[in-house]
Amino acid sequence: MPRVSEEYYENKRREIVEAAYRVCCRKPISSVEMKDIIAETGFSHGVIYRYYKDLDEVLKDLVITINSNNKVDDRIDAIMARADISDWERTVYEICDMLADYMEGVGTDLLKVCIYSDMLAMTDPERAMNIAKRIGKDEQSPLLYAAGITTEFFNEVIKKNKLKPVSSVDEIVQFFIVNYHGIQSGYVLTECFPVEHVEGKYRPHDMFRNLATSVVLMLGGKAKK
Repeated sequence: MPRVSEEYYENKRREIVEAAYRVCCRKPISSVEMKDIIAETGFSHGVIYRYYKDLDEVLKDLVITINSNNKVDDRIDAIMARADISDWERTVYEICDMLADYMEGVGTDLLKVCIYSDMLAMTDPERAMNIAKRIGKDEQSPLLYAAGITTEFFNEVIKKNKLKPVSSVDEIVQFFIVNYHGIQSGYVLTECFPVEHVEGKYRPHDMFRNLATSVVLMLGGKAKK
């Protein structure tokens, strides 16, 4: 295929994925239909299917685009490069502070799409798994990378500092992931549906600091004042 044609082809696919993103910001992914994306692009039915064989292929590329454009790998690696095992508590707080920066930086629209993706996994796990299988390891969620790195770090910290954690490392990482999703959902909800008694009070940095303190204590360390 000539170079210009390849570029044209990729540009059209990108336009379709961008349209899918806008649609998914407005409604749950489980409710999205190909006709929604067709309407958003302004393309004909035939044009859309020239570039994508089905809706899930579009959603796959949407997930890959979101994950590829919002990686935290470099930021986590930088934190780990300067980590001091004897002062490991500081590293836990740094990771959580970085995740708070990430959450506020990407904005609520993208976070809504992430939440809708989780909802799809709950309502239609078979479909969600089929989409996930099409995604390469390097294109997975930034949270998965963070979970893998912190698991290795926690194991090393426990061993070298002879700590006695209250739970296993796997359980602590699971606790971390569950609370990450909770912070994400709470932040998006209060930003999109402001309520008088909570408006402006749900701040990711405060929530992640509390999460860092909980993780440090669970590992057997000392909370940062």
